[in-house]
Amino acid sequence: MSGAVRRGLVCVLALAATFLVPAYAPPATADTGGTGASAATAAASAVPPPPAKSVVTWASSADRMGEAAGDRSYRLVVRTSVGGTDLRVRVSNAFGDRPLVIGSAYAGLRESGARLRPGSNRKLAFDGSASVTLAPGEIRYSDPLPGRIAPMSDLAVSLYVRDTGGPATGHGMALATSYATSGNHAAEERDSAYTERLGSWFYLDAVTVDADRGAGAVVTLGDSITDGWQSSTDKNLRWPDFLARRLHASSGSTVKGVANAGISGNQVLADGAAQSALKRLDRDVLSLPGVRTVVLFEGVNDIKSHSGVTAASLTAGYREIIDRSHAAGLCVVGATVMPFKGWSEWDAEGEAVRTEVNEWIRTGGAVDAVVDFDKVVRSPYDAERILPTFDNGDHLHPNDKGMQAMADAVALKSLECDR
Repeated sequence: MSGAVRRGLVCVLALAATFLVPAYAPPATADTGGTGASAATAAASAVPPPPAKSVVTWASSADRMGEAAGDRSYRLVVRTSVGGTDLRVRVSNAFGDRPLVIGSAYAGLRESGARLRPGSNRKLAFDGSASVTLAPGEIRYSDPLPGRIAPMSDLAVSLYVRDTGGPATGHGMALATSYATSGNHAAEERDSAYTERLGSWFYLDAVTVDADRGAGAVVTLGDSITDGWQSSTDKNLRWPDFLARRLHASSGSTVKGVANAGISGNQVLADGAAQSALKRLDRDVLSLPGVRTVVLFEGVNDIKSHSGVTAASLTAGYREIIDRSHAAGLCVVGATVMPFKGWSEWDAEGEAVRTEVNEWIRTGGAVDAVVDFDKVVRSPYDAERILPTFDNGDHLHPNDKGMQAMADAVALKSLECDR
């Protein structure tokens, strides 16, 4: 992992072909219940206020990665959801313990691999400067980039990390190929320098646009299933990706942005695979601009951890996430925990907790709407197992077909929230 962590950063947009045209000339412990809020506030203290009028078009939750290294360029490929103007990128040193110096940043449209569409790669600025230094824990937005980016575009954000060290900040399981190289190659549109292939994103945790008036976004807060584990790499077949395509195609939906806040192995209550959902809620969900609704889909890792988690403790964690989201003006769609019999950590005791938790989600009245993923994917012959058609083989994670079934089960009207 440490070799794959030596990457650089860049943030810029493109104006080539029909996808981008100028809009105008130059502008550590387990947490339960009540302990999460103060920890989350501390974790998010460095998050800047969201830019006015912006809506998140892509996001990925950050975690501590391996050892960072300077004099590296990263070409990070992400898929937009909502289109708009004035693209900004959000770069993060949330888990760094020393300054992160981004020497230059660009954004362009990916043509194939690491190659960009000619004429699309454009320089990003930070408070008018081509470079930016992020203190340990700091998160920064770039200045708006004039021009329009289309929805469902492959955006390549190129970051040249001039100087850094210690732990890198990034997202480990991208299920999308990005690229890296030594030296400063952020401005280049050709791909010859980018000889290293990456399965992670580094230092980039969100992209925003000024979307059409009235457009909003949804954040999917979850674990490896939301992160997309076992969906096909480089095909954008995570269930939030399928949801983004549904929203894009729907003439009646004003929610167009989708931000994926899934982290593999994540738990609601305890740190381990990244900070707990309680701790990271502010940074990964509530700080993102234009968000109306959060889909809360976590809990299976708490249940199968054999750490003594009860239905009461897990639903107390849910309640805190719901209350804090409501206080921020967001609606919450609660997703039931899917079956996992056949997974090595399954047992009858955990199954009893899952059953009780799902009943609370369905009937407890705490959430604004429910999406019953359990009902969608379970076998009619054994309700404790995933339907074989949707099972990737490990009896916990759905395959591509299961991911689509999950997204199709979300009532788009439930995302149209106005608290």
